[in-house]
Amino acid sequence: MNKKTLLGAGAALLLATGVANAATLDDVKAKGQLSCIVTTGLVGFAFTDENGRWNGFDVDFCRATAAAVLGDAEKVNFVPTTGKTRFTALNAGEGDILYRNTTITMSRDADLKLTFLGVNYYDGQGFMVNKNLGVTSAKELNGASVCIQTGTTTELNLADFFRVNNMNYEPVPIETNEEARTNYLAGRCDVYTTDASGLAATRATFDDPKNHVILPEIISKEPLGPAVRQGDDAWGDITRWVLYALLAAEEYGVTQANVDELGAKATGNPDIDRMLGTEGDFGAMVGLDKDWAKNAIKAVGNYGEIFDRNIGPDTAIGLERGLNALWTEGGLMYAPPIR
Repeated sequence: MNKKTLLGAGAALLLATGVANAATLDDVKAKGQLSCIVTTGLVGFAFTDENGRWNGFDVDFCRATAAAVLGDAEKVNFVPTTGKTRFTALNAGEGDILYRNTTITMSRDADLKLTFLGVNYYDGQGFMVNKNLGVTSAKELNGASVCIQTGTTTELNLADFFRVNNMNYEPVPIETNEEARTNYLAGRCDVYTTDASGLAATRATFDDPKNHVILPEIISKEPLGPAVRQGDDAWGDITRWVLYALLAAEEYGVTQANVDELGAKATGNPDIDRMLGTEGDFGAMVGLDKDWAKNAIKAVGNYGEIFDRNIGPDTAIGLERGLNALWTEGGLMYAPPIR
């Protein structure tokens, strides 16, 4: 093959790759709507209110992505899935992005052909029991019946924990959080185990939440984050940097209330100006306009506002920031620079 042919083949490959990488963005713009895969219902994270409107922590990230890409946070189609069906739905093209309290693992990243975009919540698996059980530690659960969602990392973590501690348990398999809630409250299982945030969210829906205890042991690392299909790097870049922009906005003091003012003209702070489009053209790098981050922040606020509004200390769920505080506040949340 001569040099000219090689160059032609290379150009064709680059063109083909460019077309493939632009596919999801083009599809979303053509539909005029972002399809976002979420859970079937978890208060504080993704749930419908009495009017059928989706709300929650993960839901807000979906809306921020729609605002960045389409300029309208309401242009979202929410696709509810179980732990078993979420990855199949994403890879089948039923959604453009998955924001569904999903743990990042090697097998999901490499074997299921997903691309994870960062962490939006650092979590860990815990256990919840009724106070009447008289248990104060997970190491006292030998012989307990345990409600466990199938198709999740919690199944493996549970088996490992009981094996290491030479204990036995009776699994009560369920597919949705609502099914777990029903079985647990009906006494069909002694224990409910899932991510600690999910336990707090579930407990907040009980008539008598103070009678249910989340045990002190956290038995795993559960970095939760959004995912897209492999093979579309351009779409991955867009969705990744929307998450980072919301984190950076909190660090820089950019809020839902002041983003219009700060984005109207250069502030003299290059970090803010690059993010809000008054310096450089970083939106063009990912196929968006210069107001991509401004639109996302205006729609839902910064990361801290999203957290506090949906799951923070002043909500019924009452989660502290903990590991999810900014790195400047002793947490793990850290956005790479927009530059």
